[in-house]
Amino acid sequence: MNIKILFSILLLYSYVSKADTLGIETGLNIPRFVSLKSNDSNLRIGPSKDYPIKLKYIIANTPIEIIDEYNNWRKINDFEGNQGWMHKSLLSGKRYALVNPPYDEDVQIYHRPKGKIKGKIGKYNIIKIKTCTKNWCSIKYENSSGWINKINIWGTYPEEEFNIPFYQSLINQYWTVLIWLGR
Repeated sequence: MNIKILFSILLLYSYVSKADTLGIETGLNIPRFVSLKSNDSNLRIGPSKDYPIKLKYIIANTPIEIIDEYNNWRKINDFEGNQGWMHKSLLSGKRYALVNPPYDEDVQIYHRPKGKIKGKIGKYNIIKIKTCTKNWCSIKYENSSGWINKINIWGTYPEEEFNIPFYQSLINQYWTVLIWLGR
């Protein structure tokens, strides 16, 4: 009998703790990263068009972080720490990131994680994220693609992984062999 009660308590606790991280309106994780759909997106001080505009974003695909939900409005945080409300129609689930290294130098793009350097990209450029492993993201910028270390971008969480193919562990092993061989 005690095992059933303990199991019920653990199940209820896991449900309640998970519910704290889900948005009331969408059921999606809070916080989460998304991007702006258009070159004309208004950040307001409250969740309605009746509230004044705080900031105007003029670059599509700018990554932002949703930190709360209220009806059709999403409270967001940008890479500079600005917070406010945006209508959900201005947002896209497509993942982009901002090159934002902890130093003021260009960031290296690699052929693969810890592989050969393929090129460099400057601070504050917006990149499309294709997939992210624990420490690296596969990105696309203009007509180039490659891998970038997560510490150099704003738009993903430190341990976040997404869009990983089921065979990624085989790829990781292949990369490890290549590193071991010095290639």
